[in-house]
Amino acid sequence: MRLIRLLKHDLAQETGEWVDDGLISEAQAELICARYEVDYHKARQRSLGYNVLVGLGYLFIALALITLVGANWDEIPRALRMGGLIALTVAIQCAALHVYFKRNPRAGEGLFLLGNFFFGASIILIAQIYHLGEHMPDGLLWWALGCIPFALITRSPWIALQANILALIWFYLQVVMGYYPALFPLFILVSLFVLLRGRASVLLLLVILGSIGLWIEYSLAEIWRIQEQGFKLALQAESLPVAIALFVMLYVFSHWLALKQSSVARDYSAVISIWCLRFALITLLVFSFESPWESLIEANWDHLWSMWLVVAAMAAVTVVLAMPTRRLLSSSALLVLFAGVLALVTTIDNIDLAIYLQVAANFALIGSGIWLIYRGVHDGISHYFFLGVVAILLTALLRYIDLIGDYLGAALIFILFAGLLLGAAKYWKFHQGREEAR
Repeated sequence: MRLIRLLKHDLAQETGEWVDDGLISEAQAELICARYEVDYHKARQRSLGYNVLVGLGYLFIALALITLVGANWDEIPRALRMGGLIALTVAIQCAALHVYFKRNPRAGEGLFLLGNFFFGASIILIAQIYHLGEHMPDGLLWWALGCIPFALITRSPWIALQANILALIWFYLQVVMGYYPALFPLFILVSLFVLLRGRASVLLLLVILGSIGLWIEYSLAEIWRIQEQGFKLALQAESLPVAIALFVMLYVFSHWLALKQSSVARDYSAVISIWCLRFALITLLVFSFESPWESLIEANWDHLWSMWLVVAAMAAVTVVLAMPTRRLLSSSALLVLFAGVLALVTTIDNIDLAIYLQVAANFALIGSGIWLIYRGVHDGISHYFFLGVVAILLTALLRYIDLIGDYLGAALIFILFAGLLLGAAKYWKFHQGREEAR
């Protein structure tokens, strides 16, 4: 679960420098890299700068051609314009197929990306030629659909990412216009296939998780809109508990994934765990104020039964995933606490409850910061340590802003947090001394 798993290619570059300096042998460097399933020799030849320059070169070629065509657009006959756009797109994709299968797969992927950009430009320009603007998001949908075959052929995370991002833009436009994007799961499935069968990609993983979350939330919103016979497709108050339950499930899933033998699975586990922790701290920071609690207490909870059903289903999956990870007790306690707070907010119509929940959220935030600092020191995970320190410092800053003018209260807050940080420093020193004694 350590952050170093996310930087394994940089580690391979660093071990190469150790070999050059005579600190370790090349065989030892190969063994270090093999632990994280990285090819030592390929990683040393890997050049991010080269890939970026090639990608930007393809982009500027596309921009040059589009600019050249655009400058003489009105003088070109309509049929020639459409035929030229189609021919150019087909030519680039055919060249990409040839390069991908006969010469260089990575260069072929770059050409596929370029061809997909031209495909999108062709859709937009042809729609402009024939004034096809009845439902504007349809163009983006066809553009995204056109990327799918090449993502499946190459299993390239970059092409899958291109398709998924276009689908997300289409998703957003559909929702804003009040339409439910029913085809969106297709893009999630394609991206999952590429993620499982193609090269590892943390960026694609995060986009997939975000896409799944949005699809779940807006699918529920569509169900609730049908029940209400309403016209507006929007998130409801019930969407927040569903999101929290989803992140709890993902956090436990990350620990379940860490048990797998695959190095890629453990890499993904570290990414999911880190982002779930960040989401938890941001959520606690938001609810360390009174107004969000007041908004929830005053909200119209019109879909409680379906909300509880979804939350219960996610909780059941969380418990099943927690069993082999030895986190069943802590996960169950967290779920019970979450369910209790949710029951209070949805059943007790008393605005005075907000202040007590705010105080509880602040204590939970401080407790989370202490736990992260402890885990960071005890397990040697620097990310946990600094995340815990940031959580405590932000809590101190926010509470100081709340207490401006109340100098005694602000001073007590500062003394409390000073004690926490000094205690953490003393524990760090004690832990280091014990480790050195061993």
